[in-house]
Amino acid sequence: MTQIDILKKEFQRCGGILKTVELKDLGLSSRQIKSLLNEGIITKTKRGFYELTDYVIREEVIIARLFPRAVIFLESALFHYGYTDRIPLAWQIAVDRYSKTTQYKIDYPPIKPYYLEPKFLDIGVDIIEIDGIEIKIYNRDRTICDVLRYEKKLEKEVFNNAIGRYIEDSKKNIRKLFEYAEIFNIKNKVQTRIGMWL
Repeated sequence: MTQIDILKKEFQRCGGILKTVELKDLGLSSRQIKSLLNEGIITKTKRGFYELTDYVIREEVIIARLFPRAVIFLESALFHYGYTDRIPLAWQIAVDRYSKTTQYKIDYPPIKPYYLEPKFLDIGVDIIEIDGIEIKIYNRDRTICDVLRYEKKLEKEVFNNAIGRYIEDSKKNIRKLFEYAEIFNIKNKVQTRIGMWL
């Protein structure tokens, strides 16, 4: 197996993205990395991250590799659960409000970070696996709490569809919904908007 084959295998194992340190762990020097860039075998995603040029990477995987603490959020989560048919223009991700904002300035994929208090970041996180990479996403019940919290940022149709489809969803967990509503101080809103349909 040639070094390029080993390299490709490692890229595929890691969802199509490797860090500089991971390339160096494979025995590549800075000069060799630069050479791979010049030959078009790899492409720089952002500082310290590279992707295999001819490998199609799912956008969720890129986000998870570039921002391991980020969580798929709001309309992006709604789309994943089938609570909206509208594909968001950018991936909405929840991130630590104290993280550096400059790190989220990337060309691709388009992302829109929402800066949350660290104590709220890990509430209701589910892990899904795509191409062997773990991706964080808020579960259905937390996502509906977010929909209620960010109602003014959502179009009315998106909001109404999300609530309606959640109510119909057999995978919803009402106990969790009210647990999260308590944490986010929106219990009355949940009771008014959703409670009447249950």
